Amino acid sequence: MNVLILGEYFPPDIGGAATRSSNVAKGLSLNGCNVTVVTAFPHYPTGKIPKKYKYKPLEVEHVEKTKVIRTFVLPLESKGLFKRLLVFLSFIVSSLFALPFIGKIDVVWAANPDIFVLVPGIAYGMIKRKPLVSNVDDLIIEDLYDLSLVERGSTISKLTEFCARVLFAKVKYATPISPGYISTIAKYGVNERRIEVVRGGVDLDIFKPQSKHKTGEKFIVLYSGGFSIAYDFEQIFQAAKILEKSDPNVEFIIQGKGELLPSMQLRVTELKLKNIKIIDKLLTREAVGQFLGTADVLVLPLAKFKTPYRGMSSKLYEYQAVARPIICCSNGIPLSYVTETKSGIAISPGDYESLAKAVLFLKQNPNLAFKMGESGRQFVEYRASIKAIGCLLKTIFEKLVVNN
Repeated sequence: MNVLILGEYFPPDIGGAATRSSNVAKGLSLNGCNVTVVTAFPHYPTGKIPKKYKYKPLEVEHVEKTKVIRTFVLPLESKGLFKRLLVFLSFIVSSLFALPFIGKIDVVWAANPDIFVLVPGIAYGMIKRKPLVSNVDDLIIEDLYDLSLVERGSTISKLTEFCARVLFAKVKYATPISPGYISTIAKYGVNERRIEVVRGGVDLDIFKPQSKHKTGEKFIVLYSGGFSIAYDFEQIFQAAKILEKSDPNVEFIIQGKGELLPSMQLRVTELKLKNIKIIDKLLTREAVGQFLGTADVLVLPLAKFKTPYRGMSSKLYEYQAVARPIICCSNGIPLSYVTETKSGIAISPGDYESLAKAVLFLKQNPNLAFKMGESGRQFVEYRASIKAIGCLLKTIFEKLVVNN
């Protein structure tokens, strides 16, 4: 089975989309597939492209068993709707430069960004005469509504939804990361019988349990990832303000990169917080795995959306894999997931008082916290390893190829 993955984001870029495409590439390889990835030059979220790619239209590399073809993308920071659109559009065009280097394929998996990547996905599918499968990490259209960036029913809204229906009409199968996306994908024209949830997955060789730090050190509550508008860090700052007085032994660490960094640093200064540490640094996947293991509790501070959050953050699988209890701030699928897997405490987004109480509860109940961490680890071992998701996708692809 020869699989082509199209995705603007791929490591060393950070974020769930890059992680998802990398995990699928590895998972398919572990299941005997030959994988080629067409992606952009590393750029997310800062827009800074490494010097080795300067003045090049593309670069062919090999990451373990995967052939990776990186193409030009505009060197713009992922900040604001207009800049994001320009970056998306540049990848749509440049991804087609890789066509002469592809070779034989059996199926095209359009990874990210969901709607935009369908354009080159359709082109590759038509030229190679192979079926197109759409991944859905985030439904950009619905996110625009939920974050109040676009008004539902407006001219832009109607035009965008029309384009989405045209694009999804060419999709043979959809593999969203969350069941929350199924009805919406169907609304855009994909038959529900051709939609199957495939979890984000986690590399258990990178993300694994570690020994806890020595008794007497700080009780660490950690977030690692992007500083984007999908997250509300104010709830962490306010919880830290409460705990600064009630338990000075608690420390919050926020590590990553993104557009919200200046405002986050400003808030820490305004609130005069001494128990918050912001680490403005990109880490490799291996380093992230080690870093998560230094925490006592891991937090996912999702923002409050207009509708319950439909997606599923890949961070949750990584958090579970290192066997640490999770505090999940969400009113949607992530909340249900953490509750059902018994891997942490779920609270409403923005409820900083409950966040502070949850931190203290886990600190005061180490045995229960340990059991939550163990429960999460056991779940991902059996249900969300990269080999498991690779096997499921390979089965879907094989059925499509037979029926194509």
